[in-house]
Amino acid sequence: MHILLRRSPCLLATAMLAGVPAWAQPVHLPPIEVSGPRDAAIGTADSASEGAVEKASFQARPKLRPGDIVEAVPGVVATQHSGDGKANQYFLRGFNLDHGTDFAITVDGMPVNMPSHGHGQGFADLNFLIPDLVSGVRYRKGPYFADGGDFALAGTASLDYVSALDAPFAEVTLGANNFRRLLAAGSRTVQDQTWLGAIELEGNNGPWDTPERLRKANAVLRYSQGSPVRGLSITAMAYQSRWNSTDQIPERLVDSGELSRFGSLNTTDGGKTRRL
Repeated sequence: MHILLRRSPCLLATAMLAGVPAWAQPVHLPPIEVSGPRDAAIGTADSASEGAVEKASFQARPKLRPGDIVEAVPGVVATQHSGDGKANQYFLRGFNLDHGTDFAITVDGMPVNMPSHGHGQGFADLNFLIPDLVSGVRYRKGPYFADGGDFALAGTASLDYVSALDAPFAEVTLGANNFRRLLAAGSRTVQDQTWLGAIELEGNNGPWDTPERLRKANAVLRYSQGSPVRGLSITAMAYQSRWNSTDQIPERLVDSGELSRFGSLNTTDGGKTRRL
């Protein structure tokens, strides 16, 4: 059988003018593999509104602040105002959760929400968290789980710390606006008993006209014995922070040029907090 192939005059004319062959050579590109972490609760969750996020999923994400780690929960947004020493503002499923009023958070089983606080019930300050030690995030959405407690109207997030590290480490981070962070952590295991310790020091001025002058210190000491299923753990945490507030400012003053976008109406505003 003979097959007649005809070339279009327009194609030939275009090829001649361009100075390239009319028939392009095939190009073989290397394969690209796209993978993503699976939900760690698949097969064990009782409801489609709950799940768990593996460590690889959130440790690879950039984090501007410790509270950003709850953004590993699908649909959760954590933002900040008034400085790095104040609790984040959380959003979930159309709810403005203020600073934790309707979002119950625990770290190693310890409730973070404060039942009584001057800013409002449920104030959930996660600035004591050391994200590098978090082993996983378990979450539930909606008011369907009674064990979530008073503040679980929109959902819950349970964060767990690792009991042991693969190797001790120390790191120093320096950034713009006088950002600096020192983190050192390590663990030691003898038979089935493990001691883990970590210390974090952080400072930051931010882009503000009045420097934030964040001064934060964090420490964790954890003892664990046995396995996660048959064992026990005792965790001690200490946190202290001081900062100058970066509060809200009137938009009309910024639009008129009377106040910088990074300005302040009260240069003496600030705060200090501690948690043991």
